[in-house]
Amino acid sequence: MTPRAWAAALAFAAVLATFVPARSSEPPKRATKPKARVGLVFDVGGRGDKSFNDAAYHGVSRAEQELDVEASYLEPASTEDREAALRLFAARGFDLVIGVGFIFSSDIDAVARAYPKTRFAGVDYAPGPTGIPDNVAALAFREEEGSFLVGAVAGLMSKTGHVGFVGGMTGPLIRKFEAGYAQGVKAACATCVVHAAYAGPTPDAFRDPAKGKALANAQIAAGSDVVYHASGATGHGVFEAAADAHVLAIGVDADQHDERPGTVVTSMIKRADVAVFDIVKATVSGTFRGGMNVFGLAEAGVDYVHEGPHAAGIPDDVRAKVESLRSDVVARRISVSNH
Repeated sequence: MTPRAWAAALAFAAVLATFVPARSSEPPKRATKPKARVGLVFDVGGRGDKSFNDAAYHGVSRAEQELDVEASYLEPASTEDREAALRLFAARGFDLVIGVGFIFSSDIDAVARAYPKTRFAGVDYAPGPTGIPDNVAALAFREEEGSFLVGAVAGLMSKTGHVGFVGGMTGPLIRKFEAGYAQGVKAACATCVVHAAYAGPTPDAFRDPAKGKALANAQIAAGSDVVYHASGATGHGVFEAAADAHVLAIGVDADQHDERPGTVVTSMIKRADVAVFDIVKATVSGTFRGGMNVFGLAEAGVDYVHEGPHAAGIPDDVRAKVESLRSDVVARRISVSNH
């Protein structure tokens, strides 16, 4: 091996060493060439968060089964490793590289401009001041619309007239959840009071269950008998506080009923799995297009758990009222604020 080859091999090993081994995977050897190679880089909290990361993972897994793609996964050990993870997949010639979470946005921009022939997608991507690179598909959601529906559930089911909201990292994205939730609460219960708090100003706010529990306990002490979280793994602490106090909790991003059966009455579902599967399918079919792709209630991109055994705690009259509000939002008779 030449000195240059040795240097390249050592650099490659150094990059790999910055990632969590247990959270990364390589596909088994294949007998046939895949239709596309997809690399997914997880957000803070990683795979197994039973929330947003898992939803994105399920979207890629479905593509593996249905579209004959080959997928690899990486979870950065720290926020500083995000760009390195994206570059690793791009340098290895992957057809599509996906970053999960808005904190990837600037990293995706930098790597996409360095690899203009590689396709990229950002879940919750936020455009920067220079716009979206042509080879980047921005996957965004109207979280405020799904949060509006669970806010209505909270307002209708609260017996105290006080409900809570625990957010993860402060900023425009999580503010959308709070804004929609508060509007939904008021649409269902004009006199209800919404108590809101955030876990912190950095991405670590999405993986601090102890802080989530403390914030939820404070809101419960103030009278909240329903608490909604949009805080990633921090929400596990919210569920624990709600269970201890025998009040209701509302999950986020995925159906989180099984985290605390009897406590989690519903969850706001953000269909990152659908968005991710669709962009992989577009890559395979040759119809990939850069730019914004926004998923709301009308596009079945957000929803709430209202059917089946996991929604058994929602009374029929509450469900009927919330479904009526859904129709108003889809028909644009109600405009849900995102700030």
